[in-house]
Amino acid sequence: MKNAVLVDARWLEPPEPMERILNALDELRPGQSIRFLIHREPLPLYGALQRMGYRHKTHKLEDGCYEITIEVQIEPCE
Repeated sequence: MKNAVLVDARWLEPPEPMERILNALDELRPGQSIRFLIHREPLPLYGALQRMGYRHKTHKLEDGCYEITIEVQIEPCE
């Protein structure tokens, strides 16, 4: 994925995965997305992303890990 920031949090203990993804969100620039790799599905993250105005897509990888793509939610123009 072009302009994707990789955050590899596989096998890290909490709260480090959440800290890493929040830091990456703070550094995200227009047109960039985040490719987040983690060894378990980060269910608490999804609601936080929604509240902060981000959308995500989750894909389970063959090795059992998860890849979550995170982008800024684009609001429709009125």
